[in-house]
Amino acid sequence: MPLGERQGDKGESRYCGVETEFNDDMPHVLAFNLSSGGFDFVIAPLMDPTYRPSLVQKDSAGSGALPFAGSDLVMSPSQWSSHVVGKISSWIDLDSEDETMRMDSETTLKQEIAWASHLSLQACLLPSPKGTSCANYARCVNQILQGLSNMQLWLRIPLVKPDDDSANEKSDILVDSWETWNSFRLLCEHHSLLSVALDILGTLPSANSLGRWFGESVRAAIIHTEAFLTNARGYPCLSKRHQRLITGFFNHSIQIIISGKSVHPQANVAADASQNNSGEGLQRHALRPYLDYVAYLYQKMDPLPEQERFELGYRDFLQSPLQPLMDNLEAQTYETFEKDAMKYIQYQRAVSKALLDRVPDEEASTKTTVLMVVGAGRGPLVRASLQAAEETGRKLKVFAVEKNPNAVVTLHALVKLEGWENSVTIISSDMRHWNAPEKADILVSELLGSFGDNELSPECLDGAQRFLKEDGISIPSSYTSFLQPVTASKLHNDIKAHKDLVHFETAYVVKLHNVARLAPTQPVFTFTHPKHSDKETNQRYKKLQFMMPNDTGSAMVHGFAGYFDAVLYKDVHLGIEPSTATPNMFSWFAIFFPLRTPICLSPGSTLDVHFWRCCGPTKVWYEWSVTSPTSSPLHNTNGRSYWVGL
Repeated sequence: MPLGERQGDKGESRYCGVETEFNDDMPHVLAFNLSSGGFDFVIAPLMDPTYRPSLVQKDSAGSGALPFAGSDLVMSPSQWSSHVVGKISSWIDLDSEDETMRMDSETTLKQEIAWASHLSLQACLLPSPKGTSCANYARCVNQILQGLSNMQLWLRIPLVKPDDDSANEKSDILVDSWETWNSFRLLCEHHSLLSVALDILGTLPSANSLGRWFGESVRAAIIHTEAFLTNARGYPCLSKRHQRLITGFFNHSIQIIISGKSVHPQANVAADASQNNSGEGLQRHALRPYLDYVAYLYQKMDPLPEQERFELGYRDFLQSPLQPLMDNLEAQTYETFEKDAMKYIQYQRAVSKALLDRVPDEEASTKTTVLMVVGAGRGPLVRASLQAAEETGRKLKVFAVEKNPNAVVTLHALVKLEGWENSVTIISSDMRHWNAPEKADILVSELLGSFGDNELSPECLDGAQRFLKEDGISIPSSYTSFLQPVTASKLHNDIKAHKDLVHFETAYVVKLHNVARLAPTQPVFTFTHPKHSDKETNQRYKKLQFMMPNDTGSAMVHGFAGYFDAVLYKDVHLGIEPSTATPNMFSWFAIFFPLRTPICLSPGSTLDVHFWRCCGPTKVWYEWSVTSPTSSPLHNTNGRSYWVGL
């Protein structure tokens, strides 16, 4: 029984599980927890916890049968696959100093994973590492991962991070649990089938510390009944901080699992009374009130906005940036961008303000403004400019310059359809090579990429600037790129799957979702138009230094998220930089610059990053590197992997 339905949300977080004890009658375990309890799946031990290989060898009569929870025949393959997550025996300790314990643990781990794989389970829950070292545990898990094709392994990690003051009080919790996870996944080489199941306790670390986990491969959150508070009616509830965390998990398709015994007897008393009154014979599940509360949190979430629903399919999907100069865009690409009403509202506002500044009221009926749309596409900026003229009562003469011959066909049809023959002239040419018959008062373009200049807006507008009057206006008038370090395990694993250097030196357009933003953005490159000096090149270099907040704890940087903010005209801006992003605009996703080797940052440390924008005769490219806390290789030297063609 999924927690509920939210329009457009197909995440796995709709399903809630329950952790169970060992029971060799698996059909009963499923019937009780799914039918009576209302849960969607169980975390169930597959082997009797009293089993030890070393004891069997001494006492066994040689039957060789392992004490599993029922044969694979007791349920259908689809029941095993859809409703059971295997729970590996919690006693195993592969880093124990006791050799027998180590050997028993390794044998049992491999036996249980092999059985789970035989059952076609989707996932197995691995117990938490027991000590400060997990090298042997990770070695055995990594061996197992090499032979798996589909089954996920969830490493159980308690969600703890000692704060500076609490570390002295509780000497037993001195390790940031993220460090344990990081050590384990590094030993397993960031394997894509290794994920995290977080144990949620009654107290939570700081918001910054929690934020790290949203960029990690977290598949489940196990909430212990002791973490719940009691409301006025005696039912379980959660603190505001826990509620926010659970809502964050829902948004990131992280499944909730209830664990432990009921510690809210009042809720059980009410449930028993209701059951007696209704005459139901089925035993009421003691953890049902906890499931009901989690379902309540899910159902009271705000529905996804229309824009988010539109972007669902693009979340964390790597796309190559457009090459608008080298390639002619397709109709579908134009159509997607043309649907972005907010972008063209901002352009219309900018043109309106420019027209009012350019032509005083007393000259409105006599003076005609020459406006050139460079890169007109299928005409949305032409329409926005003509609407601005109508709105302001100004006369306008428009040149629509477009190099894509297919889009020019559409432009001619649009001019006829709209009756623009007297006001719009279509020019089928590359703006850099066209010789204009007269100079423009206003130059309008939408050549911006996710990183501002990455679709060669500077080079194109430099080429078009010669037909702008000395006092002419460029819309946009300037734009700045921004960067911030991010944790992005999924993106890293997707790039790593290609097994080559090229993909780690390519910038991708991505609708970032499962990422942790580790520091505020910083500006990188700024371009201003029109350019008033011929000596200024479009090459750029910037060194950035990001400070990691002390309360975050250690974190992993997989790469950098890039954004832009543009000033269209005066106070009219357009952009995707998170703190100033234009609302309800979907033309641009962020850009992602990966690191070949992720870099671990300690609390309060600084991250020194270098970015170059390089220009050659036929291409423009970026190079990037990190020099602190450790040095990374220089990425994309000479544009060997990724470049934009002029």
